[in-house]
Amino acid sequence: MSRSIPVLSRVLPLMLFAMFAVEAAAQIRVNPSGLNISTQSPTAAFLTYGNLNNQVPAEATWCGELIPATPDIGLKCHPATIFGVIPARYDRTTLSGSGGYTDIMSLPASVARRAYQAANEGAASSFFFVRRFVSTVGGPDEFVVVTCRMTGGMSGSPFSLTSVQLGFSGVDKPIIFAREGQKLPPIKAEITYTGSGRLVGRWEVVMPGEEPPEARDLLTEATLPIEQRKTQRRYTQLSRFNVFLRPGDRYALAGPDPATLPVQIAGEYLLLLRIEASDDSGARSDLAAVGVGPGIVNSGAVSAVPMPVLRYFVGAGHATSTMISQLTPDENRRFTNADVIEFTWMQVERASLYKVEVSGIDGGTILSALLLPGTGFYRAPSWLEERAETGVLRWRVLAFSETGALLGESTWRSFHVETISSTKQDQ
Repeated sequence: MSRSIPVLSRVLPLMLFAMFAVEAAAQIRVNPSGLNISTQSPTAAFLTYGNLNNQVPAEATWCGELIPATPDIGLKCHPATIFGVIPARYDRTTLSGSGGYTDIMSLPASVARRAYQAANEGAASSFFFVRRFVSTVGGPDEFVVVTCRMTGGMSGSPFSLTSVQLGFSGVDKPIIFAREGQKLPPIKAEITYTGSGRLVGRWEVVMPGEEPPEARDLLTEATLPIEQRKTQRRYTQLSRFNVFLRPGDRYALAGPDPATLPVQIAGEYLLLLRIEASDDSGARSDLAAVGVGPGIVNSGAVSAVPMPVLRYFVGAGHATSTMISQLTPDENRRFTNADVIEFTWMQVERASLYKVEVSGIDGGTILSALLLPGTGFYRAPSWLEERAETGVLRWRVLAFSETGALLGESTWRSFHVETISSTKQDQ
């Protein structure tokens, strides 16, 4: 017995060290684990999580201090120092690599200011972004920490786009109506950003009749996991750009040459600003460091929000007192139950009232709406699909003067709606 005590005293520390080493090795890892953050503006950053074991992401929290998460794993936020919370329903994590997740840490300016105020009152000059992971097999929760280091300016912060506004120069309307062959005004993009880096991308246009982009297609390339970056839908390219943005916060990007904007076909056009991923030392994620794959993922120009879309409409000639040009939907356009149906047209000079009519193929009126001038569009109510018994409808628009005189009208244009009854028949 006397000899076993010294042996146990030597073996026990080794056993404890081995237990802690196994536990540490099993913990979730994140890269980058530390970021430079501006003290007065929002910031977005690309993160990669790895070494997961039947765990899924939950909410994320910003705070000034950490405490042990016992009986869970890791360190969690001290409740008295929380600056903000991202609820699980706003989770932006995405599966990527070998059992990993990517995440876009979108830091609001309000959180940055609260952290800055706490530092002025004596707190540390850094704060924390903590993502909680939940076990799907009944294990403990795990908390993963990213350190956010406050900097006096933009230098060293991730190159991220925090706001983008598109518009036509000298025009305060969000949508422009033009005639066939008419030259459009110049286009500009007002960009607010953090850090510095190369802004690389292209201008594309969605032509009438083409399938519109989905929300994922409008994200900057750097916002997507590496596997999805070449899967975004492409459209007709008008021009490219490659400019270096110095440390600052605003840049006005000139749009494509107005002469290249197509105006030969009547219909709706969507102008897209496509931002490609660029190399940025403050926005790199090392996949190998977290065990989800080889190499570095460059995420310069990451953004937490999709890029806006600029719309313009081209009509078949100028609207007169006898004929109104319809813009959308196109002839024989097909809609499903989930689609939003909008009618647009060229406005008529001196019109004081518009009337949109929708009828069935038998001529019976299904919908009639009166609209004031100035908008040039009408969004159909959701119940239109329920009343479209045949699935084939027609629409037209009429314009009236202040005295009620008919100033102009369009032709009837057909469109199709996938109704509940037609779906059951197909089945």
